[in-house]
Amino acid sequence: MQDNTAVARLPSMGGGIRDQAPQAVPAPKELDSTAKAAIIVRMLLNEGADLPIEELPEDMQARLTERMGRMGLVDRDTLSAVLHEFADALDGIGLTFPNGLAGALTAMDGKISPQTAARLRKEAGVRQAGDPWVRLRALSAEDLVTMISAESTEVAAILLSKLNVTKAAELLGHLPGPLARRITFAISQTGNVTPEAVDRIGLSLASQLDDRPELAFEDGPDARVGAILNQSAAVTRDDVLTGLDETDAGFANSVRKTIFTFAHIPARLAARDVPKVIRIADPGDLVTALAAATEGALAASAEHLLSNMSTRMAENLREEIEEKGTVKITDGEAAMNAIVAAIREMEQTGELELIIPEEEDEAES
Repeated sequence: MQDNTAVARLPSMGGGIRDQAPQAVPAPKELDSTAKAAIIVRMLLNEGADLPIEELPEDMQARLTERMGRMGLVDRDTLSAVLHEFADALDGIGLTFPNGLAGALTAMDGKISPQTAARLRKEAGVRQAGDPWVRLRALSAEDLVTMISAESTEVAAILLSKLNVTKAAELLGHLPGPLARRITFAISQTGNVTPEAVDRIGLSLASQLDDRPELAFEDGPDARVGAILNQSAAVTRDDVLTGLDETDAGFANSVRKTIFTFAHIPARLAARDVPKVIRIADPGDLVTALAAATEGALAASAEHLLSNMSTRMAENLREEIEEKGTVKITDGEAAMNAIVAAIREMEQTGELELIIPEEEDEAES
């Protein structure tokens, strides 16, 4: 027998459940901006978004994390209200600008001159933004040696530990033996160094980069003089180097290391790279240069090129050289400079790598 009392409690069949008076929907909770941010971040993280939260100021990261730890449960109505508010705010954004001068300088990097950027940073007291260790790892081994020489052994050990293995090995090779041994031993004492200490050291070292004056020239004096002498006549080049030997023998030696002329081809251009040079060299310049290279080191350079190309091409070039006959000195030097310029361009683009004098000396010894 049915329980008529229970049945009577159900809504009548005519009206159904939908005819009942709607229940009041609870109003969303009142939340501050930090709580709303915590909800949005939690939702995005749940969806697998990779948020660059580490780029926020540290105090903001701390407030956000602490608030997330206190949020507990959030009802659906509150969640929906926060998401709608967030979506409306995004729809209303037309354009965003970086926050502060540091962000503006980062956005304008490469668009304004380095001199202007350096002046603005200095006037406003703004340091270069970003991870200091990224900037330090990008330095050359020579720059790192200069930096390490002015620091304590312990700081040098931290710096060496933060470099990749290849750069660290290169750096050790540039250090005097006793200093390299002291630094590597100091690494064994860094087991208890805290991340905060490493960050402070990185910021301190990177600040030295910000304090450096902006240089007018990218290349050093020796490289600039060497580039000029590369394109000079042999008589002028020899005269200048002789004068430099008398004035500053050390600088003259540095300049010589940067000079690459037609006479240096046998010692510095690998045999495997000769076909690459022949392919891009102007045929007329090549014939003229080879025809003019008849004596001493120049003849050795011509033979180096001819003996490392295909036999058929070498025979054809020898015939053209014989037909060309005697070449004026100025024409020969101009053609040789054109060949050298082509080799230099290939070196700069990474198509070939010249043998540096130090490597050559070590191989002979």
